[in-house]
Amino acid sequence: MEPFRVIEGLVAPLDRTNVDTDQIVPKQFLKRVGRTGYGEVLFHDWRYHADGTPNAEFVLNKPMYRDAVILVTGRNFGCGSSREHAPWALRDYGFRAIIAPSFADIFRNNCLRNGLLPVELPEDQVTRIMKHALSDPGYSVRVDLEQMLVSDLLGLHASFEVDPFWRRCLLEGLDEIGLTLRHESAITEYESRRPPWLPKVSLGE
Repeated sequence: MEPFRVIEGLVAPLDRTNVDTDQIVPKQFLKRVGRTGYGEVLFHDWRYHADGTPNAEFVLNKPMYRDAVILVTGRNFGCGSSREHAPWALRDYGFRAIIAPSFADIFRNNCLRNGLLPVELPEDQVTRIMKHALSDPGYSVRVDLEQMLVSDLLGLHASFEVDPFWRRCLLEGLDEIGLTLRHESAITEYESRRPPWLPKVSLGE
C-alpha cells in the first residue's frame, strides 16, 4: 500500500449529506473481480445520464475538478451497506483523502484499510472548505497526516484526529497483509516446528 504522509492538491466539492455506499458504487457493479476499475463507475448514477453520456452538471465531470485528489462532502458520508467497493472506487478514481463532518463507522474503517484517509472536521471548517472549492477555481488544501493538520493558503489551520494504529499503518504504507508479513520470520519458524502430518503454509505462495 502506498504510504500516506502529506497530500496537497485540488479539492472537489460534493455538497450533499448522507451519501450512502450504493450511491458511491451502485449494486450492479459489485460483481467485478479485484479492486481495480471501480473509478470509472464512482458515483455512476449521478455522473452519467441513463443513456451513458456524462452529466455535465455533476461535479466530477466539470473540467476544473477532474484532477482532484481530495473530496470535501457533507456529514454521514459512506452510510448504508458495508461494501468495501466504495473506498476502492474513491481510491481508484484518484482521491487520497475525504474531508467531512462525520463518516459512517464501517466506511471509515474500510477507507483506512485501503489507504484512503477520512478526515473529520467541525462543520464550520468543512463549510469553509466547501465554499472555497465551489467558488475558487484551482482551490487546493494540504492534508498532513504527520502533523494531523489540514491547511490552505487562505489561513485555514484545522487539526484532526486519527486512531494511532491506523495512523502508523498509513504513514508506513501497511495494510493487513503488510502487517502480517512483518512477522514472516516468526511465522516461518513456527511452521518449521509443526508436526509433519499437519498442513504447512508458506508465505511465499
